Amino acid sequence: MPELRRDPVVGRWVIISIERGKRPADFGAGLTVKKGGFCPFCKGNEHTTPPEIMAFRPDGSRPNTSGWTLRVVPNKFPALQIEGHLDKSGEGIYDKINGVGAHEVIIESPEHQDTLARMPLKAVEDMLWAYYYRISDLKKDKRFKYVVVFKNEGDAAGASLEHSHSQLIALPIVPKQVIEEIDGAKRYYELKERCIFCDIIRQELASQTRVISENRDFIAIAPFAARSPFETWILPQKHESNFAPNGNFTMLAEILQRTMKQIDKTLDTPPYNMMLHISTFMDEVNDYYHWHLEIMPKLTKIAGFEWGSGFYINPTPPEEAAKFLREAKI
Repeated sequence: MPELRRDPVVGRWVIISIERGKRPADFGAGLTVKKGGFCPFCKGNEHTTPPEIMAFRPDGSRPNTSGWTLRVVPNKFPALQIEGHLDKSGEGIYDKINGVGAHEVIIESPEHQDTLARMPLKAVEDMLWAYYYRISDLKKDKRFKYVVVFKNEGDAAGASLEHSHSQLIALPIVPKQVIEEIDGAKRYYELKERCIFCDIIRQELASQTRVISENRDFIAIAPFAARSPFETWILPQKHESNFAPNGNFTMLAEILQRTMKQIDKTLDTPPYNMMLHISTFMDEVNDYYHWHLEIMPKLTKIAGFEWGSGFYINPTPPEEAAKFLREAKI
């Protein structure tokens, strides 16, 4: 079983995948996106994946057969295992937990060439519904405190298959980066009795300098302190601390697809990472935190200065990035 180990200096948890046990010669192999040839995520190949957890099947077809428009399956090579007990323990000053969690893959379309920018808008909306349904189900497991939902698109972003898919990992701890973001939002709320994200949205709407697009319910912005070129956030315009549909996910799907079309047009379809930031399971409904999507095109590399200092060097001011994206002809 994998282990979660806590860094005793900074409190950061890492996953040690004991079973994989890679040797030096193993690194560098299998790190590129598989293009062409056999794809386990394509329709007709359902028997090559683990049995589906859920699927959208408009034709009423049987599980693990063709006829689906979206499938969720366990990751064949999970970072954490669903079976087992946490068994928190210590080894001197070191803390560790059994690597218990859930690792799932959301296959967003049966069509191999589909992307968020090119697939039908309904498929983007269905992807968001799948996120919501799986988060809602996993939060019932009292072992879990947080779910990380993310999408790696392209070789440089860490994708191992080019067929469009997202992943989620349910964790028995709240990641340090999430704690830092939530703690920052709490401090601001304690000082001003307002949500920092709501204030950001109000200021950005007033200035329009870093607004990329907006619709009735959502806004896409280039954040003021963007860590990398063309980093983009999508936020609900009204305060929402937990990720849930406002009747439906149509408006979120619309602005997400529009944003991906703008990024693809401006940057020639770059690899990217997308992450969903949500409140913790222990405090989902609150006045201080605001869920949001973060999209990070992979245009620069994290190198020694960034790793050593925690500082990021962004060669493209977010004001210029927002202008380029706004002006993209899509």
